Amino acid sequence: MSRTQRPRRSCLAVPGSNPKMIEKAKGLDSDQVFLDLEDACAPLAKPGARKTIVSALNEGGWGSKIRVVRVNDLTTHWTYRDVVEVVEGAGQNLDCIMLPKVQSAAQIAWLDFTLTQIEKTMGFEVGRIGIEAQIEDAAGLINVDEIAAASPRIETIIFGPGDFMASINMKSLVIGEQPPGYGVGDAFHYPLMRILMAARANGLQAIDGPYVQVRNVDGFRRVAGQAAALGYDGKWVLHPAQIDAANDTFSPAQADYDHAENILAAYEWFTSDQGGRKGAVMLGDEMIDEASRKMALVIAGQGRAAGMERLDVWKPETETVESGV
Repeated sequence: MSRTQRPRRSCLAVPGSNPKMIEKAKGLDSDQVFLDLEDACAPLAKPGARKTIVSALNEGGWGSKIRVVRVNDLTTHWTYRDVVEVVEGAGQNLDCIMLPKVQSAAQIAWLDFTLTQIEKTMGFEVGRIGIEAQIEDAAGLINVDEIAAASPRIETIIFGPGDFMASINMKSLVIGEQPPGYGVGDAFHYPLMRILMAARANGLQAIDGPYVQVRNVDGFRRVAGQAAALGYDGKWVLHPAQIDAANDTFSPAQADYDHAENILAAYEWFTSDQGGRKGAVMLGDEMIDEASRKMALVIAGQGRAAGMERLDVWKPETETVESGV
């Protein structure tokens, strides 16, 4: 499995300055944990948080989780020290660096170049550490195509709703929720779809940002469901109560997973010599063809990544094929 295909249904945000929360995160069932040096870390706490993060990464205990550190954005004076100290100190136990508030491809190029220098200096495998790019304002959204193509290290493009809402003067105080008075529709549909297109055009994952009403799990499921319906791969979680909801929402339903696997199995059979070399066939009441196969690959891939097992397995009716029906 390539690094961009690793499941990121739930991406847990943890303050890098809080050892207790970092330790608890190791035992939670999120696909990814990112230790935050930016918004969740007070300015005076940032230097010490770098050391806390390095220690936590090197101690291990993360299981199969994707280990990410969000550094500060490049308009601040903290960023270069964040990258140097964290990667030099724990680069072999780190999967990705998340860069927030990305506005241009040049910012990604800077991070790529800096990571390469550190990897060469420290004797790490060059290019192994990935980049997650967070789009949080109008400039970043306008330039998202170039950002998504800026480095082979990029694994995900992330929508940051809070700063984005502020950057366009959206009239709301609840991050990730619809602004009052918008009426019918989704005020975030355009940025979500725009980011999704840039991600998919470059073979990347697309991740939705946080929903801050952490005790409103129904609300989380609603907004997560909207992102999942578009095709997003996962969503940030800010509280353990949101993890199961994210994992469920961004995994296919059992019936859909079984159906996808059956489409793949049936199509492979019917297009073979033994199955009659047919390109369009009936699977129950549904006609399937090459387009069906491509769609089924998406759902089956999501289910496999989530560790799902098939409960309904299609088998060819060889006697029907032999009779020419």
